[in-house]
Amino acid sequence: MEKNVIVLAGMIGAGKSSYTELISKELGSKAFYESIQDNRILELFYKEPKRWAFALQIYFLNTRFRSIKQALLDQNNVLDRSIYEDALFTQINFEEGNISEPEMDTYLDLLDNMMEEIDNPSEKIHLIY
Repeated sequence: MEKNVIVLAGMIGAGKSSYTELISKELGSKAFYESIQDNRILELFYKEPKRWAFALQIYFLNTRFRSIKQALLDQNNVLDRSIYEDALFTQINFEEGNISEPEMDTYLDLLDNMMEEIDNPSEKIHLIY
C-alpha cells in the first residue's frame, strides 16, 4: 500500500501547526509537531550560537528523522516541520560562521545516509510551503 506523508514548511509563526491540525483532522490522520519543550540545546544555542549550532542541527535532524519514520507507519500523516528543511537552516548557520566546514560535511553525510533510509518509491512525501 502506498503511504503518503504531508509536510508543512515555513517560517516561525507562519501557521504550520494550525494547518497541520486542520489537515490531519480532515484526513483522519495523526499530526506530528515540532517539540521545543524537550529541546535542551535550543536555549544554549541562543546564548552561544557558535558553540551550539552543530549540536542543535544534529538534534533537529535526529528528532525529525524519528518523526518522519513514525509518520510513514500510517497513511496520510502530517508533519508541521521536517528533515527536508533542516539542510537550509544548517546552511544558514554555516554561512554565518556558526558551523565549521568539517561539521557541515558531517551533517550533510549524515543527512544523505538518513535520506537513503526513507527513500522508498511506495512512500510519497508531499511538501507544502
